[in-house]
Amino acid sequence: MLSTAFRLLAATALLLAAPASGSLADKPPIIDAHNQSDQYISYDEILALMDQAKVARVILTQRGKIWPEALAKFALRHPDRITAAVRAAGGHYVKNRLDKYDRFITRQARMSEFRAMGEVIMWHAEKKNVKITASGKRESAPQIMVHPDDRRVKTALRLALERKWPFIVHIEFAAAGADRDVFMTKLEDLLRANPAHPFALIHMGQLKAKDVRRLIEAHPNIHFITSHTTPIFTKSVQPWVIMFEGKSLAPQWKSLMTRHPDRFILGIDNVLARNWRNSYVQQVRLWRRALKELPDDVAHAVAHRNAERLWRLPPAR
Repeated sequence: MLSTAFRLLAATALLLAAPASGSLADKPPIIDAHNQSDQYISYDEILALMDQAKVARVILTQRGKIWPEALAKFALRHPDRITAAVRAAGGHYVKNRLDKYDRFITRQARMSEFRAMGEVIMWHAEKKNVKITASGKRESAPQIMVHPDDRRVKTALRLALERKWPFIVHIEFAAAGADRDVFMTKLEDLLRANPAHPFALIHMGQLKAKDVRRLIEAHPNIHFITSHTTPIFTKSVQPWVIMFEGKSLAPQWKSLMTRHPDRFILGIDNVLARNWRNSYVQQVRLWRRALKELPDDVAHAVAHRNAERLWRLPPAR
């Protein structure tokens, strides 16, 4: 029999050796707050990559030739890992078929498994040779320009407001050229008109740190999703904002995240199957390393707590 004193000493040693609650010694759980999948990757493979990257949950939107019902069933099978998001773009949106677009997003929202909304594309630069068909043919993604006060945007926003879902905005400001100022003005009008509703700019809006700071200080309802900001995208011809210097967060971004930890949301946004296969695990690992450079409370906010708060998710495990 162990003596009482020995048991107490052993218990004390275990407590001292254990990391503090919420410490990054265990790494914060990660919620990937915006991602996509198409018909060229299976849901089983996505789950396997999430496991490999140790991602707790993904908010997932379907694209390509995937029926909403398939994503709903996937989310139903894995409610602790997958949150289904309404596809808010697509052919009806791009071609301005408003009635069909309204029916398309409403059909998804009527399924109880859908508990978020994907990105609403407003300014999207042409992307050459990004789509690969089943036959291996490469296709381009067209330029899309839909103003923030367009009827299609209002249709999507009405649903987001009704369901209290964060409204994810896709505007590539660095690529927008002469349209930049017009889109910025109309975006800020949208933010001011809906001050109690959260908005999030995907890809950091392709904005520099000083522009992000200005928007944060001017609008308490604006947030930024970190997709396409790792060194993996430095070779892209698109003007993505890279938040890293080498494998570390750049000082200006580290400072801004520390000052405003509630405004940044971790998201990866794999547009194509090859993005999942070739870079998903590497991107998450880069972010895990970067999170260690931040104060614990900031790292947890960016990694999962902001997503939990904004999308009303259970605590990530």
